[in-house]
Amino acid sequence: MADKKVILTGDRPTGKLHIGHYVGSLKNRVALQNSGEYDTNIMIADMQALTDNARDPEKIRNSLLQVALDYLAVGIDPEKSTILVQSQIPALNELTMHYLNLVSVNRLKRNPTVKTEIQQKKFGESVPAGFFIYPVSQAADITAFKADTVPVGEDQEPMLEQTREIVRSINGIYGKDVLVEPEGYFPPKGMGRIPGLDGNAKMSKSLNNAIYLADDADTIQKKVMSMYTDPNHIHVEDPGQVEGNTVFTYLDIFADDKQKVADLKEQYRHGGLGDVKIKRYLNEVLQAELAPIRERREQFEKDPQAVYDILKAGSDKANKVANQTLDEVRDAIGINYFK
Repeated sequence: MADKKVILTGDRPTGKLHIGHYVGSLKNRVALQNSGEYDTNIMIADMQALTDNARDPEKIRNSLLQVALDYLAVGIDPEKSTILVQSQIPALNELTMHYLNLVSVNRLKRNPTVKTEIQQKKFGESVPAGFFIYPVSQAADITAFKADTVPVGEDQEPMLEQTREIVRSINGIYGKDVLVEPEGYFPPKGMGRIPGLDGNAKMSKSLNNAIYLADDADTIQKKVMSMYTDPNHIHVEDPGQVEGNTVFTYLDIFADDKQKVADLKEQYRHGGLGDVKIKRYLNEVLQAELAPIRERREQFEKDPQAVYDILKAGSDKANKVANQTLDEVRDAIGINYFK
């Protein structure tokens, strides 16, 4: 049997995960994990989260368990995937330092993903140094596990290119093929980013426009009934706009009965279909999708120590792999003086 490809993926623990995460990455991770073709590593990137939350560490600490619960609830299986905590892998810090020596400040400034995020977070001239260099830290995460496959959105491709440059530098300068160049694994069509409940292009906690995997049935219903539709569709008999209508966007993603959705769109365009009716249908669809996830989450939530034990076991396993990679990098550089 051929060697499995190695995946590294993960999330920053800055709050509970929502259905945007579910559609954009979590469902895909479960499918990849269950395919049997990958050695799957899923990192809770608490160190990266601290780069812009260092003055509020409690937020990260509290979110760690919540993210782990969401992972387990959607079907990430610790028997099939290694779930690890970034801060518990000390080798990542030394790898980051070695890589920083081979990356210029100007190269980091040119990274379009970082530039965009700095603007979004409105740092101005007060960008934390840890945040500024996180593409290099991310390169350490990927290369420590010799991941050749990294599931990402298309906006993250510049981060992968930064990693590939570092791999080429290490392998080229020190004359040994120690590290592996990763390739991006992009979500299948239809599994990309979904808009917020308010029609905003981004669903996020800060915008208060998200449905969380942990939300109860009543909360989901209230959120669905408040969703943005067509502001010009005032009366039932008015023709409505389907394009850009968040309810229909969600139905396209979550509803299994595509013919029914097509019929509803046709009726909505011609007039005679109210927003309340389509929202009620969307609520039914989402409740059916999310109820089993919520129930599994509630089961795991009853024993938080068991969840921490899963995270520790995964981190211990990951430590062995990362330490081996670090040892090989130290050998290549020539600083394993006492070996």
